[in-house]
Amino acid sequence: MHTRLLPPDDSRVSEIGFGAWAIGGQWGPQSDDESLRAIHAAIDRGVNFIDTAAGYGNGHSEMLIAKALKDRSEDVFVATKTPPSPGPWPPSPYCRWQDRYSAAYLRDNVQQRLKNLNVERIDLLQLHTWTRGWNDDPQPLLVLRQLRDEGKINLIGVSTPEHDQDCVVQLMRNGLVDVVQVIFNLFNQDAAAQILPVAAETGTGVIVRVALDEGSLAGKYAGDHVFGEDDFRSQYFAGDRMQRTAERVAEIRADMDALGLSDDYSMADVALKFALSRPEVSTVIAGMRTVKQVEQNTRTSQLRDLPDEAITRLRRHNWRRGIWYAGK
Repeated sequence: MHTRLLPPDDSRVSEIGFGAWAIGGQWGPQSDDESLRAIHAAIDRGVNFIDTAAGYGNGHSEMLIAKALKDRSEDVFVATKTPPSPGPWPPSPYCRWQDRYSAAYLRDNVQQRLKNLNVERIDLLQLHTWTRGWNDDPQPLLVLRQLRDEGKINLIGVSTPEHDQDCVVQLMRNGLVDVVQVIFNLFNQDAAAQILPVAAETGTGVIVRVALDEGSLAGKYAGDHVFGEDDFRSQYFAGDRMQRTAERVAEIRADMDALGLSDDYSMADVALKFALSRPEVSTVIAGMRTVKQVEQNTRTSQLRDLPDEAITRLRRHNWRRGIWYAGK
């Protein structure tokens, strides 16, 4: 497993990170025993970065990670997220930070994160979403600074709201965040316009999420695939979205064939390597809920980088499809 530096303190993290949403639930049935096997298998294969959140099974993902790490001697960097208190997701322009990320709320929530993870200090605490409406009065981030000064947090981050990822650019330039977590994949390349260059300019760490577009870019799903009602992707790919996506995936596969990549790379490999092609990216989170998925996603690090010609051609798959997270 290759590693990269995560600014600003230059922690060395695995370039493929363990995405721990599915082990908390919301992606269909999941066995805790299988989840623990997956975590151990990932660490065995060199993964030392795990991304989780309070919202992943109401802390269940965090507690499983703590249980697994109790039996390991390796240093593993764990990033988690605090959601805003109940209200619109993502926060609307009319939401007040006082109602969504008050100081008292943040302190209580961070304390719960510490308890669930069974640690005295969180490696990276990210606000799970944000709104541009708070950029000129970013008090929640100042509260996190206080918690950092108290030794409860090491790094501070924001996970970008899907509809307005560039809202973090001002925060980066003002030195308010150490790390940003962004969507960057073959279908959504918007971060290349401003977020990634500004990260290089400001020394901000970058974590990439959704590199496989919730599984579609692994090439596993036909256009008529239907997800179970207990899987959030039943909404993400609602209506005709799965069919439209499958057609786009087929175009990527055709490019892989034309470029001579298909013999050496799976579709998932190409998707992950595309995200890793940017030097500003420290780690790319891949969801891993089974040992098989761990094996499939970690092998990507062992493959050679995609040729420049391939990266240039694959950029044409940028898809202006709007925001899908709210459902059809």
